[in-house]
Amino acid sequence: MSDNSIEAVVFDVGRVLYQWQLSALFEKIVDDPERLEKVLGEVVTEEWHFLHDAGRPLAQMVPERIALYPDFAEEIRAYATRFNETIPGPVPGSHALVERLDEAGMPLFAITNFGAEFWAGFRPQERIFDRFRDIVVSGEERIAKPDPAIFTLAERRFGLPAASMLFIDDNPANIEAARNCGWQVHHFTEAPLLEDDLAGRGLI
Repeated sequence: MSDNSIEAVVFDVGRVLYQWQLSALFEKIVDDPERLEKVLGEVVTEEWHFLHDAGRPLAQMVPERIALYPDFAEEIRAYATRFNETIPGPVPGSHALVERLDEAGMPLFAITNFGAEFWAGFRPQERIFDRFRDIVVSGEERIAKPDPAIFTLAERRFGLPAASMLFIDDNPANIEAARNCGWQVHHFTEAPLLEDDLAGRGLI
């Protein structure tokens, strides 16, 4: 039985559609285990990276970080120039669900925490996004999840009420924020469980 209340499905990108791990890049270029631990634990952290997601340009972030960690200039520059190598590939099973939803005629959108410069270097080569009608990118808007403002913006951009959209994200804080903004939600952990949820809602 179809759930007519859902008029669109809205995906997160990182760790829902695509794997993402900074270590995928740095394990290639840092041989020493202690140095690698410091790079990932202190120098090029997800928390620092989030500043770019939220709108800070690399031209500011990289020189500041090199000034703070001059011995790690090579790794910091690699972060800026080789970011696509932190994305090993699709999350298993997720793209097939996007394709099935699209082929069923379900409007697809996305809200992603993604730096504007990195998005410009990643989006063009990934054809799965051609199936999406619109994508709100945090770095372009300078608003990042879980800020409720990004969900308000997305609701306006997508042209549908929050309650009619299913939002899928791996981050509990983002799920909670979306729920508080009136969205239907699925906390993503793996594609088979999402498939079960979508099937249970009559969407695939």
